[in-house]
Amino acid sequence: MRKTFLLVGGLLFSVSSQAQIFDAIKTVVKDKTGIDLNQPKPTTTNPYPATSGSAGASANLGSLSSLQISSGLKEALSLGVNEGVKKLGVTDGFFRNEAVKILMPEKLRKIDATLRSIGLGSLADQGVKLLNRAAEDAVTEAAPIFTNAITSMTITDAKNILLGSDNAATSYLQGKTQSQLFTAFQPKVKASLGKVGADKVWSNLISKYNTFTGQSVTTDLNAYVTTETINGVFKMVAEKESGIRNTPAMRTTSILKKVFGAQDGR
Repeated sequence: MRKTFLLVGGLLFSVSSQAQIFDAIKTVVKDKTGIDLNQPKPTTTNPYPATSGSAGASANLGSLSSLQISSGLKEALSLGVNEGVKKLGVTDGFFRNEAVKILMPEKLRKIDATLRSIGLGSLADQGVKLLNRAAEDAVTEAAPIFTNAITSMTITDAKNILLGSDNAATSYLQGKTQSQLFTAFQPKVKASLGKVGADKVWSNLISKYNTFTGQSVTTDLNAYVTTETINGVFKMVAEKESGIRNTPAMRTTSILKKVFGAQDGR
């Protein structure tokens, strides 16, 4: 019987010692990591599982309203338009900018080669320069047209645009407004072609070519310059949008910092 008591006592002492050791271990773990081993592990699941590549963006954008996203995109586009028009609407704004320079219309490039072959290269150069001068003159009146198009953009696709490519907003705006912009802008380009004398120079240029070759070449310079001028502005807008998306220093207002800061987690 005495041996039994001693055995039981030894076991109780051993269990008590192990319990003390485990308690000491739990205390150290909690102090070092903040994890309480006495608390059961949560078993609840996330009702909104993250998808690949979207977890950070969803978490960041969750704090933004559709109105904030729309406002940020519109402000970015407005900055792009205003800065683009300002840069393009000066002497050589188009002509010295290789990204937007208006070249000889493809249909008329054989005129360029022919004129140069008979020593009239300077006339061809003047024709190209005046196309760009017409664009530089006309683009200064484009800002209100682009601004109206920007302000009419709905918020339906705002979130998808924000999480899209570097020029997603520009592409969206271009797709939605290209035809309206062309219709509204064409009269301004036509007036500018006459103002800078491009229409007369090109009439003379084409006339000389037709006389020399016996052909009858015509082209709608107004439509061509209108399209190229609009495309030039959109290129500048896309450049600005990409800069705002990828360069925090270019986010110069609180709404730009908030909205495009959220999309950094894409």
